[in-house]
Amino acid sequence: MKKVVMYTGNPCPYCVYARALLDSKKIPYQEINVWEDESKRAEMLKKSGGRTSVPQIFIGDHHVGGNAELQAANKSGELDKLFPQSRKKRFPKPASQDWTI
Repeated sequence: MKKVVMYTGNPCPYCVYARALLDSKKIPYQEINVWEDESKRAEMLKKSGGRTSVPQIFIGDHHVGGNAELQAANKSGELDKLFPQSRKKRFPKPASQDWTI
């Protein structure tokens, strides 16, 4: 499984949305608060090509981007392709029951 790293800050509503999506899909991630550690902020800037907004999300060596890009990857199905275990299990519909007597 690919490692997910999310650079965050406080307060950050978009970080909350990204966390909620990853949590709902049971995708483990490492969260790094760049406002608490200046060296991690510099690391984020370097890895993201200078992007200063949070969250900045990485899956393996791939820079996903921010929350909007993560949500788009989820909507398009790309997130499920990267993390097959995150797909919701589909159960067959129960057979219709004929209650006529």
